[in-house]
Amino acid sequence: MAISPISFLHCLLFFLLTLSTQSSSSDHPQTFIIHVTKSHKPSLFSSHHDWYTSIIRSLPPSPHPAKLLYNYNHAIHGFSAHLTATQVEKLRRVPGILSVIPDQVRQLHTTHTPAFLGLSESSGLWQNSGYGDVLGNGWVFNGVSLYSGDPLVDLKLPLVYAGDVGNRFCYVGSISPSKVQGKIVVCDRGGNARVEKGAAVKLAGGLGMILANTADSGEELIADSHLLPATEVGEIAANKIREYVKLSQYPTATINFRGTIIGTSPAAPKVAAFSSRGPNYLTPEILKPDVIAPGVNILAGWTGFVGPTDLEIDPRRVEFNIISGTSMSCPHVSGIVALLRKAYPDWSPAAIKSALVTTAHNLDNSGKNIKDLASGEESTPFIHGAGHVDPNSALNPGLVYDMDTSDYIAFLCAIGYDSKRIAVFVREPPRSDICSGKEGSPGNLNYPSFSVVFQSSSDVVTYRRTVKNVGNSLDAVYEVKVNAPANVEINVSPSRLVFSAENKTMSYEITFSSASLGWSSIHSAAFGSIEWSNGIHGVRSPIAVKWRQGSSMESI
Repeated sequence: MAISPISFLHCLLFFLLTLSTQSSSSDHPQTFIIHVTKSHKPSLFSSHHDWYTSIIRSLPPSPHPAKLLYNYNHAIHGFSAHLTATQVEKLRRVPGILSVIPDQVRQLHTTHTPAFLGLSESSGLWQNSGYGDVLGNGWVFNGVSLYSGDPLVDLKLPLVYAGDVGNRFCYVGSISPSKVQGKIVVCDRGGNARVEKGAAVKLAGGLGMILANTADSGEELIADSHLLPATEVGEIAANKIREYVKLSQYPTATINFRGTIIGTSPAAPKVAAFSSRGPNYLTPEILKPDVIAPGVNILAGWTGFVGPTDLEIDPRRVEFNIISGTSMSCPHVSGIVALLRKAYPDWSPAAIKSALVTTAHNLDNSGKNIKDLASGEESTPFIHGAGHVDPNSALNPGLVYDMDTSDYIAFLCAIGYDSKRIAVFVREPPRSDICSGKEGSPGNLNYPSFSVVFQSSSDVVTYRRTVKNVGNSLDAVYEVKVNAPANVEINVSPSRLVFSAENKTMSYEITFSSASLGWSSIHSAAFGSIEWSNGIHGVRSPIAVKWRQGSSMESI
């Protein structure tokens, strides 16, 4: 069939318009981040900025000229620029270019912790599945779990305690299949991974598991992606369940899914049993820990190479998982540090740490002192440090305890390092006499907290601190408020600091005097704080005191 000239013209115009549209779309500029090898800069360029500018100018012309936006010199070496697809292809072939990555807006990979920390922008949903176990005598206990498979459908099953059928910790291969087949097994927490216990029960033919906390874990509840219907219960409930199994002739139980609960939880935060705690046995004059941050049941990205339990027998694959640990607290604090660094690019790491420590709070969201999940008692600075991080308060700390290289060198000298050992930490080889005159106490490190070790019941310890005014007020006057630990007298001199300018520093001495009492009258540890206040800022430093009873480290 013949094609009329008009039809052909229409097709040709349509084809040309299509090409034009595609070309226009492909040449539309986007923002790209370019990572370069720093050492590839040709010597003829005096700076990396000049080199980057030359690269941009060498790219193919476009109706939208390539534009250099930013230089990067810290986390990476490179630059960002507005580029078309054609320019990107040319740029990828330039020597020294490691990668050219489109700049994209990323959504938060977390859920409620920004809001809990007081940060206003957040997205996502935290679906923390809650399970409860019901015993044959009608008792109901609430627990937590992330199991997402088929439930037990309210079926009452025989209940056994793992300690009666093999091993109470439910090691793989340690429980008798003939005694757990078709039953729910109570496994004690500890000894092996929590999810491994569920795997052991499933491999032995069990249909469900109750993970029972012991005194070491207290009321700490961690949500895990178990391989079978399972729930974790706190120590109080666990003791009652074990007692029920022991006294009942035919104990039974079931595990019911009770839905996801958001925003109606017990008071928080509470310190997890696994949290890294003090005192600091290596350097007892430095308080451990510094602060606490969210680290229990955190939604986090997960590799697709292993299942959510990280066990070989787990066939499931997920992109996100609920994880607990200090490794989950760390990214929260790192993110806050990044925000502070953005707000104050000239602040040192010590200044940022100081802002986090002196503005942390030790009250939960019900207004009571933070509790320790391991013991159920009130937490202390040996457990929570200065308290829970508060990003918004850290943005305006008023005063900071800053440090530079000389402070750290003096600290290393104080703990017995010589010039050879110190050389590991400094860029330039230190002098052989670098520690001359620096044999003071490690407690004189300009730290935003205090840890005191008394050698006797009447000992006296004095530390020196220097603070910098970083508040907006140029004529700032701070007065100290002392909350002395039991059996300790504290004197701060001067008790009033007057700053005539921003970034001005002032020093003070703080003296701790142990009460002249016998050892039997003194607690093994006591806690308090001092706070510098100008009516706007409260710069609080926790105090921990220990009495050394003997020469062993265990007495600290």
